[in-house]
Amino acid sequence: MSKMQNEILEHYLTFNRRRFLSKLSLGIGSAALGSLLIPDLFSKDTAGAGADFPPGIPHFAPKAKRVIYLFQNGAPSQLESFDYKPKLREMNGQDLPESVRGGQRLTGFTATQASLPMVGSFVDFNQYGQSRAWISDLFPHTAKVVDDICIIRSMHTEAINHDPAITFFQTGAQQGNRPSMGAWLSYGLGSENKNLPAFTVLISRGKGNSQGVYSKLWSNGFLDSIHQGVQFSKGENPVLYLNDPEGMDKTDRRRMLDKLSSLNEMAHEELGDPEITSKIRQYEMAYRMQTAVPETLDLSKESDDIIKLYGPECMIPGTFAANCLLARKLSENGVRFVQLYHQGWDQHADLPRDISWQAKDVDQASAALVTDLKQRGMLDETLVIWGGEFGRTNFSQGALTKDNYGRDHHPRCFSIWMAGGGVKPGIVYGETDEFGYNVIKDPVHVHDFQATVMNQLGLDHEKLVYKHLGRRFRLTDVSGKVIRDILS
Repeated sequence: MSKMQNEILEHYLTFNRRRFLSKLSLGIGSAALGSLLIPDLFSKDTAGAGADFPPGIPHFAPKAKRVIYLFQNGAPSQLESFDYKPKLREMNGQDLPESVRGGQRLTGFTATQASLPMVGSFVDFNQYGQSRAWISDLFPHTAKVVDDICIIRSMHTEAINHDPAITFFQTGAQQGNRPSMGAWLSYGLGSENKNLPAFTVLISRGKGNSQGVYSKLWSNGFLDSIHQGVQFSKGENPVLYLNDPEGMDKTDRRRMLDKLSSLNEMAHEELGDPEITSKIRQYEMAYRMQTAVPETLDLSKESDDIIKLYGPECMIPGTFAANCLLARKLSENGVRFVQLYHQGWDQHADLPRDISWQAKDVDQASAALVTDLKQRGMLDETLVIWGGEFGRTNFSQGALTKDNYGRDHHPRCFSIWMAGGGVKPGIVYGETDEFGYNVIKDPVHVHDFQATVMNQLGLDHEKLVYKHLGRRFRLTDVSGKVIRDILS
């Protein structure tokens, strides 16, 4: 081989070595970065038996890191909140035209009524913000943040009774034993804080007629139990059985957990049941939470301005205002999904009185949460959701009097609002007919809503699946589309 050929060969060998080493260094660096961002990325427990991809890795860049869901349990009336229908006042007392009803199924409350008298809202509406959105006078604080929220007036669902409707919103199915939305997000994205659960639940109750809230709504379903929601109570011990029993200190607890872990590992080697490892992780989480939970839920350091913003009730444990403030603190400390349930919206009778109570319970704190997150620079990365399981009818349930009426369940159209997390602020999406009975523009199904929430957290709802009993399950079942028009 000539001298020139040797030089050419050496050049290419050197060049290839350089490329190899540079690519290798990039790969090692990426792996190191990945292990820092997602500590469990390379652990043997990263992917469950039914996983299609390693949990903790979004499918694409997310707009939101976390969700705070203010669920108004019992179904607020859209006709007294965010969907202004002056036509109903004009036709007050007239029977609902069959051409509008279209043979829709009614509940047992109104199916046998001789007539369905339409009823206009007792409360006035006004336009607010640059969007000029119509907001009822029951929600003056929400009206002040109208340019920070997106109101969706065209929600619709299939369920007509509370339990299946709430379960449908929370789990994507009307029957139980399915993972809830928070559990899916915990499974798909993991936790931002190893000392706190990825999914927490807070419950409050208003003065109105309350529908039940059941643990199946924050269940892990067929996912590992580590993904179930952790309910915080309003008592002295916000998480039951978290504290050490009398006579046991942290050293004793650590010794006990180590011994229990070794026994569980032996059982896992023998039986191969993945729930055993989930139990080990739950015990360890509880141990870390003993320090993290009291510190996170301590409201004593909140400023007077924050207390004034949320209202004085935010210092009363168990109120909606207190739970909204706790939701901000939990989100601030890395909890992925904070679910609030506020009971009392089921106004079949005495609606003017009861909805006034309920609105007063939630209006200030809901708006305060949006304002608080915004001024802390957290709103862009936090998706806030406000709404119930379905709407209320445009006709009165039972007798319609001058000063009193009620509204039955109505799945065909209702309103919710969303804020932050990459959702366009200051817009109104969707439209219902002049009777407030049917969606006539831009319908949004429950599965569309769920797909959109997951999209904002970087998850493709069609790809986040879990194989169970021979079937590939997902939150949105076999439907759902992302509502791109409301996204920035």
